[in-house]
Amino acid sequence: MKKILVTGSSGFVGQRLVESLLEQGSEVIGFSRKKYNSSCPVYIGELDDIDSIRGALNGVDVVIHAAARSHVMNDESLDPLAEYRRVNVEGTRNVVTAAIEAGVKRCIYISSIKANGEQTEPGEALGHSSKLMPGDAYGISKVEAEMVLNKLAKGSALETVIIRPPLIYGPKVKGNFTSLVRLVKSRLPLPFGLIHNQRSFVFLGNLIDLIMNCVDNPRAVNQTFLVSDGEDLSTSELLIQLKQSSNGKAYLIPIPSLLLKTLLLVLGKRDLSQKLLGNLQIDISHTCETLHWKPPYTVEQGLNKCHFHSELDRD
Repeated sequence: MKKILVTGSSGFVGQRLVESLLEQGSEVIGFSRKKYNSSCPVYIGELDDIDSIRGALNGVDVVIHAAARSHVMNDESLDPLAEYRRVNVEGTRNVVTAAIEAGVKRCIYISSIKANGEQTEPGEALGHSSKLMPGDAYGISKVEAEMVLNKLAKGSALETVIIRPPLIYGPKVKGNFTSLVRLVKSRLPLPFGLIHNQRSFVFLGNLIDLIMNCVDNPRAVNQTFLVSDGEDLSTSELLIQLKQSSNGKAYLIPIPSLLLKTLLLVLGKRDLSQKLLGNLQIDISHTCETLHWKPPYTVEQGLNKCHFHSELDRD
C-alpha cells in the first residue's frame, strides 16, 4: 500500500482526490494552508515554508502536488506575476526539493492547459507536442513550475508526471463555471444561439481517475499529459446541457458572434469574450494511448453528477 501526500488537500480537486485515494485503500496525508474537516491526517503549512513540507513527507511514496494560486479573474495584487511565482513556482521548488530529500518515488504535478495557451484556431487542437505559449501570469507561473520540477528531478531518483487540465467542473465548483451556471439560473434569454465555438472541459471525476492512474502506471513516468472529457462543446451546447441537467430549457437568442465579440471588447471584457466565444480544444490521444486510459464519464454524466439543478432551480 502506497503512502501518498496530497498538497492543496482542502481545495476543489484536493478534497475529492483524497476521498478517492482513501476509497481505493491508499494511506493518505493531506497538506493544506488552513484547517478543515478531513478524512485523513493533515499537515498545516505554507508552500514557502520548506520545513513544514519536510515534516509531512516521512515515509511518503508519491506526492500529488495540487496546491496552487489559482487563476484569478479580477486580480487586485500590485504584481500578479510575482504572486503567482511565489506560490506556484517557488512553492513547487520547495515541494520537489523536500520530496527528493525524503526519497519520494514519484511526483505528480497538476499544471494547467494555460501552459500551452489561451485559445486554438477553428479545427485545430492543442496536443502533446504543442508549444508552450502561456498568455497570462498564471500560465507563465505554471510553465515555470513545470521547468523547476523537471530540472530538480533530473539526475535524481524522483519520477515526474505533469497533468494539464482545462476548466474543471464538478460538485461545488467555483469560478468561471459557476458564472455559467448563474447565467442559466437567471432564466433570461441568452444571446448565444449562434455561437458555434468548440471548447474542451474536464469533469472532476475524469481528472481524478487520470491522476489515480498515474500513481502506479509505469507508462506515466516522466510524461506530460493533457486531459479533457474527450468531448468538445460550444458555449450554446454547454448552456443547453446545463439546463437539461436540471430538466429545464435554455432560451438562446441568435445574435451573431462578431456582434457579441465587438460589444464585449467595447466593454473591456476581452478575457470574457475569449472564454465565451473563442475556441480552446484539446487532443488527449497521447494521454489515452500512452496510459491505455479513457475518460470514464461523458459530459452528460459529469453534468448530471454535479447536482446543478439545486442551484438552477433555487429562487
